[in-house]
Amino acid sequence: MFWYLIAIIASGLFLKILLKTSLLQIVKKWWRFLEDGCYVYQFYRVPQFNHNMQENQLYRKICTYLNSLPCVEDSDFTNLISGDKSNEISLVLDSNQIVVDKFLSARVFWINEKDEFTGLKSLVMKIRKKDKRRILQPYLQYIHSVFDEIEQRKKEVRLFVNVDNEPQRNGRWRSVPFTHPATFDTVVMDTDLKNKVKSDLESFQKSKQYYHRLGKVWKRSYLLYGPSGTGKSTFIAGIANLLNYDVYDVDLSKVTDDSDLKMLLLQTTTKSLIVIEDLDSYLGTKSTSPSLSGILNFMDGIFSCCGEERIMIYTINNKDQIDPTVLRPGRIDVHIHFPLCNFNSFKILANSHLGLKDHKLFPQVEEIFQTGAALSPAEIGEIMISNRSSPTRALKTVISALQINTESRAATRHARRLSESGSVRTAEETGDSGIFCKENLREFKKLYGLLRVRSCRKDSSYDFEASDKDNSRHDN
Repeated sequence: MFWYLIAIIASGLFLKILLKTSLLQIVKKWWRFLEDGCYVYQFYRVPQFNHNMQENQLYRKICTYLNSLPCVEDSDFTNLISGDKSNEISLVLDSNQIVVDKFLSARVFWINEKDEFTGLKSLVMKIRKKDKRRILQPYLQYIHSVFDEIEQRKKEVRLFVNVDNEPQRNGRWRSVPFTHPATFDTVVMDTDLKNKVKSDLESFQKSKQYYHRLGKVWKRSYLLYGPSGTGKSTFIAGIANLLNYDVYDVDLSKVTDDSDLKMLLLQTTTKSLIVIEDLDSYLGTKSTSPSLSGILNFMDGIFSCCGEERIMIYTINNKDQIDPTVLRPGRIDVHIHFPLCNFNSFKILANSHLGLKDHKLFPQVEEIFQTGAALSPAEIGEIMISNRSSPTRALKTVISALQINTESRAATRHARRLSESGSVRTAEETGDSGIFCKENLREFKKLYGLLRVRSCRKDSSYDFEASDKDNSRHDN
């Protein structure tokens, strides 16, 4: 009995060692060789160059796809090559290396061949003849889609601006690398609203077939509205980095006429954000070169269909002053409100700028916000950056700024009421300068130089509305 147990244990150890040795790999290879002998295969060669010695794009796409497969990393031998970026390392197939892929339960063999005489490379695909009709076309289409995703992730995002010099020679757009560090995580926004917008953007990316089935152009339009300094431009940068889309910043002041605006749109590419900031400043003046009709046609006219997978973004300060024809469904799909800072936004800023999730001064800050004090996230953020070495001092400075803002708002409202009642008299007439004299106003500005006396309403709730209900549901 003792020797029987010893034999069992020894057999188990032998099998365990066998699993970790090359012997098992040899057995597997012989088994696959015998199995392959029972089937008839079809072979397809994909050369690196065509008969005109031009690069075969299909070869490049298949190489990119194969090099991304996990089986290449797990193979016995492969090449490590530095990528385009300094910290990027890529896995590249070795000559005569065989890669086995699976698609729709069928095995696909790829052989990386190199001609010994010409040095030209080619990829040879081997599939069973019985699987050829079932998987060949879907498999190649799948490789195309995976290649596009890989290229999109590797692509360098660029910022384009329109210029007005030598358009015939160099085109109307100039570009620089888009290096804005903003991400969706760093955007100061209500968490539920941020998740809703992110879900809408990701759903849009996957909705090509859905839009085509509806007979609609595959594009999405966003209106960002709110006072200056509330994070609209940072939000745009976050979208660009999230989707890896190029940004086309349209400067309407450099557009000569409506036809020129159409030409700019024609020269943009797919997978891009087309941005017009401060649109209300152009709609509110009669001296702008493109007409209102030209801008409306730019937003949803026939020329807007000349390219797909685009996101149009417009920013304004107050949408209540905008002509409703500009905001109608189809021209604007989603409205996003960027309000002045409230206590929730303040806590997000305190956490990101100062590393504070709670502090003894937080209740005092919340109480001041409840009185109607309102500053922009940019103003509060700048206070925190300037005092980041001392979080307590930063919070006290924020409290002082909010108090000054509350007093100045109250003074402005009181002055307006007196002015409307006709009871305001100048200091020279009354002999009493009161709280509205220039000296007191200077003192307000001295207490905190970044503040500007402004009249604005209380912070309202976030507004995320899909004007076109069909477009807001991306159900493939």
